[in-house]
Amino acid sequence: MKSIVMYALSTCPWCRKARKFFSDRNVPFECIEYDLADPATQEAIGREMDSLGATGFPVVRIGDEVISGYDPDRFARALGE
Repeated sequence: MKSIVMYALSTCPWCRKARKFFSDRNVPFECIEYDLADPATQEAIGREMDSLGATGFPVVRIGDEVISGYDPDRFARALGE
């Protein structure tokens, strides 16, 4: 199973949809909510997002693939569905 890490905002409807996508499939993932994280974590996430060219939330890393935004078709392909 590929590891999945998601950067999200606690108030973002697209982030909620992304979390639901993985939860509905019983796919384990780690979700880090940027707006609820401490300042050091926010800074690290910001640097990583800049290096990936991500401009909004959610940002989902499935294995080596990074998907910016809510894109269930790409999520499914990255999972091998």
